[in-house]
Amino acid sequence: MRLVAVLLALCLLIAPAWAVIEIAPLSSAELEARYRVLIAEMRCPKCQNQNLADSDAPIAADLRGEIRRLLEAGYDDREIAAHLVERYGDFVLYRPAVQKNTLVLWFGPGVLAVIGLLVLVMVVRRQRRSSGLDSPPLAAAEQQQLDALLKGDEPETRE
Repeated sequence: MRLVAVLLALCLLIAPAWAVIEIAPLSSAELEARYRVLIAEMRCPKCQNQNLADSDAPIAADLRGEIRRLLEAGYDDREIAAHLVERYGDFVLYRPAVQKNTLVLWFGPGVLAVIGLLVLVMVVRRQRRSSGLDSPPLAAAEQQQLDALLKGDEPETRE
């Protein structure tokens, strides 16, 4: 049992060594900085919720290599993004451009929040209006029973 725990602990300690390591640097520090920004802003097509920098998927490694190649070839960031969108669709971008097919992504959450707020305001207003108007006033005998209950006395019972 101890041996299993020790082996598990060793596996967890060396896990960072399995992370993605870029061995070959780019030709300039500027290209390296642009590369880091691009792989942080591009989504892995397989992992779906990881950027290319964090993904260990083979497709992410291929895309990182493609981005490196395009940077060295002199492409600017927009051209690289357009190239990846052409091959993988808008999904590859964490922040896709505002277009007809992405309007729901950009404005849907705000619209839903406004609708939810309006519904909440209407419900609260309706509750306030109906809270005091629906209940008729208490009769004198009922009021006495209520006062007695609130004081802790036993109410008078009729038989």
